[in-house]
Amino acid sequence: MQLRTFVWREIFERRSQLATSLLAILLGIAAIVSIKNVTFYSEKAVAGQLDTLGANILVLPKSATMQDYYSADMQDDVFPEEYVLRLTMSNLQGLDNLSPRLSTPVQLAGRTVTLAGILPKQEFQAKAAWQGAGIFARPENCGVAVDVPGVQPAKETLVRKRVIQTLETNEILVGADIAASFGTKEGDSLELLGKRFSVTAVLPETGTVDDSRIFAHLHTVQELTGKGPVVNAIEIVGCCNEISGGLVAKLNKLLPEAKVVTVTQVVDTQIRTNRMMSHLSMVFLGIIVLVGGASIANYMYANVFERRREIGTLMAMGAESSVILRMFLLKALLLGLVGGLGGYVLGTALAMTLGSRLAGIPVLPMPVLVLWAIGLSLAIALAASYFPARRAARLDPCATLQET
Repeated sequence: MQLRTFVWREIFERRSQLATSLLAILLGIAAIVSIKNVTFYSEKAVAGQLDTLGANILVLPKSATMQDYYSADMQDDVFPEEYVLRLTMSNLQGLDNLSPRLSTPVQLAGRTVTLAGILPKQEFQAKAAWQGAGIFARPENCGVAVDVPGVQPAKETLVRKRVIQTLETNEILVGADIAASFGTKEGDSLELLGKRFSVTAVLPETGTVDDSRIFAHLHTVQELTGKGPVVNAIEIVGCCNEISGGLVAKLNKLLPEAKVVTVTQVVDTQIRTNRMMSHLSMVFLGIIVLVGGASIANYMYANVFERRREIGTLMAMGAESSVILRMFLLKALLLGLVGGLGGYVLGTALAMTLGSRLAGIPVLPMPVLVLWAIGLSLAIALAASYFPARRAARLDPCATLQET
């Protein structure tokens, strides 16, 4: 009789014990697969929502406050535009997009609105020192790396992907709220600070401060205000993982003359979600190692005790210790394989069923978790079975045959 045939028959002769051990490892694997599946899609969905909110790090003058920034009341608080160069040359990890701005109040049809000077993408590309700085590319593991079903793609805000490729000195972009208030449309002409501008585009509504502002070329605004090469804010889309890892402290060290702050209510949303899911996953991993491993080890030890006479007989007939060891480890291998596959299927089904309720988004199967689930299940099963298998391989056939 071949070894695998012997093992296969032996497994099904202890069905109740087998079912208990298999259920322990299957449920544990299913819980972890389900959590990781939901976590993956919820993180991507949260990151997509964060993208639509714009910047999550602000570099402001020392004397400025967040209220000043949102009200654009910083006409007297400025710092050198050279700070942008420091950031692009710093090689700090987690800086996604930079948007230096010079905001100033202007009169439009008898009302005060905010004119913000920005740099279009062409200005960054024109500077050789800034080439390859990675400020227009999302860092690895930050933001939306895949399409998330049920989640609308992030709107192309100014600070996000810098879709404004070019912006001439006589062109302006108008926010959605400004356009609605003044009835402004593309192609209109507006006079600001004594200069006639052409409305090259009305920006889509983003739900950020961009909606209530008018945008012109940064250098044009600097010239019209007579302030020279200065800005009063640098908006940054930073990787939330890097922010939680100390990115703000590094920026403060790089720019000690400025104030670096985070829009904490935006950043903390993803950080808390990531940490909660990560901690929950580790809790279930600990449970499966303890409960699943203990269950399998107990099953194997009981099997060795019950089968000691049969094991002694096999060894008396010439079976070597290595054969006995392989017999029990092969049994553990089959148990781990079935537990891993079954746990992946059950966990994926749970994630797809409960994902929309827990995370508010559809969840799809993740084939990469198959290997992860099988590998973890096999590792636990083999590790828990090794010492019982070694004990069986070291039994004295003479002593076992003498037992009544």
